[in-house]
Amino acid sequence: MRVIFLLMFLAGLAVGIGYPFAVQNVSGYEIGRYGAYDRQGGFRVVEENLAPADAPVRVLVDMTSLGSLTLDGATTVLTLTATVEGRTVMASTLTFAHQQPRSDNPQSGGMIYRDEAGMIDPVESGRYRFVLGPGDADGIEMRSAEIVLRAGAFDLDPRAVPVGYTLMALGFVGFFVSLNRRKKTPPPPPPKWGR
Repeated sequence: MRVIFLLMFLAGLAVGIGYPFAVQNVSGYEIGRYGAYDRQGGFRVVEENLAPADAPVRVLVDMTSLGSLTLDGATTVLTLTATVEGRTVMASTLTFAHQQPRSDNPQSGGMIYRDEAGMIDPVESGRYRFVLGPGDADGIEMRSAEIVLRAGAFDLDPRAVPVGYTLMALGFVGFFVSLNRRKKTPPPPPPKWGR
């Protein structure tokens, strides 16, 4: 029984944590990273040729701050619009409040925040324009921002994370309950006294 609960916990770990990480960071291949903002030049338009073979294309934004930020998810830090031949194919607001930031450089104290702008699917052949702009959040000190395009990326099934955490909880509880349950051995028979 313990083995079953341990396997259940490991399956939940893979579905609840491993699968979202793979979707966000590993699925598909990177088309490129494009600088869309720096403190010297400000915001600039990013253009890239995409083809149907790239579909679906996941659009991510990496923002590097000058220091640590407090992001509550209620305000928009950046906006991103993608167009092809004058038609809008994606418009997104970015809050950067869903992911853990990573350190840019220990000496500079900057942090890199990532948010997903969305998916472009289907993709038609053409030159896509990505326009990054400021949101309504105040006090955001950005050093730079990059648009990251990943081709062939699959989408996250929203049911996977709750199922994964449920499996982890059941496996964890079941495993420890099975550890405490010991077989009760009958007491030894009383000694037989001879005559």
